[in-house]
Amino acid sequence: MSAVSSRLPVFPWDRLEPYKATAAAHPDGIVDLSVGTPVDPVPALIQRALAGAADSPGYPTVWGTAALRDALTGWAERRLGARGLDHTHVLPVVGSKELVAWLPTQLGLGAGDKVAYPRLAYPTYEVGARLAGAEPVVYDDPTELDPAGLKLLWLNSPSNPTGRVLSKEELRRAVAWAREHGVLLFSDECYLELGWEAEPVSVLHPDVCGGSYEGIVAVHSLSKRSNLAGYRAAFIAGDPAVLGELLQIRKHGGMMVSAPVQAATVAALGDTAHVTEQRARYAARRSALRTAFEGAGFRIEHSEASLYLWATRDEPCWDTVGELSKRGILVAPGDFYGTAGGRFVRVAFTATDERVEAAVRRLAE
Repeated sequence: MSAVSSRLPVFPWDRLEPYKATAAAHPDGIVDLSVGTPVDPVPALIQRALAGAADSPGYPTVWGTAALRDALTGWAERRLGARGLDHTHVLPVVGSKELVAWLPTQLGLGAGDKVAYPRLAYPTYEVGARLAGAEPVVYDDPTELDPAGLKLLWLNSPSNPTGRVLSKEELRRAVAWAREHGVLLFSDECYLELGWEAEPVSVLHPDVCGGSYEGIVAVHSLSKRSNLAGYRAAFIAGDPAVLGELLQIRKHGGMMVSAPVQAATVAALGDTAHVTEQRARYAARRSALRTAFEGAGFRIEHSEASLYLWATRDEPCWDTVGELSKRGILVAPGDFYGTAGGRFVRVAFTATDERVEAAVRRLAE
């Protein structure tokens, strides 16, 4: 039996453990700004919806309830500007990471096929390609890719890790190029609700896709907007031909969002007040950390959206990680996201107000 894990890179977060131990030894404790995991409470209305559906003894459906599909299409129309969506245009998934990691396999990709993603990117795009036995390819501009053998093109706006937002024109060019060359385009838009200095736009917006969803799919998550990382609540929307095929495959694979989480998702997508409140928390933390890091000699690049600051002192990223860990602050090295990040660190502002204040004090010392 061959080990599938041999196709994969070393799990990056394991390399951070010694620095985490150093940071944890600080007399005032660690300030962990390395992982973008929510720390604030799940909004009460979502908890109530989850609890209200707790008596769910039967199997849920892969496609989700009609109420869930209504919530997904309604939100995509209201928030993304998508038009003419029906239930065939949406599909719930068990968290967006699962979708990213297994999509090339579910699409039937393998040896001789290529999967492209940004040069600086979430590592799971590469992992998904390797799990399927396909070739991972990085790009700076997707329209400059060689389309030969390219079967799947990932966009990511707002970007993880850089926070860069693609303009409507950049998105429009990418969609047109992908359609011209018959390449399936998936757009990871999980941070779309978190624009700070730019207004992120979905590929499903008519100004980008021209009112047609042919060959394009958007990926969305409730982990960031609603503090639901622990619920594994996400969905995809777009080309019904692609989603219909994935639905059939996922039925056979038993990839079902639990019934209580489906109910919680309906509640979350029907409410904007909690999103506004959470954005305000993140905005305050972002402002405090940006000021503190810049005061400590860092330069912040991009970072106009998402939950991160893309920071550099123009030194190797592991030197920065090591120095900050001595102050009890843990950040993610930029090379986790590609060799182009070798002189940057990613700073998450998903820590509590008290821990952010601790980091600000330490950076000023």
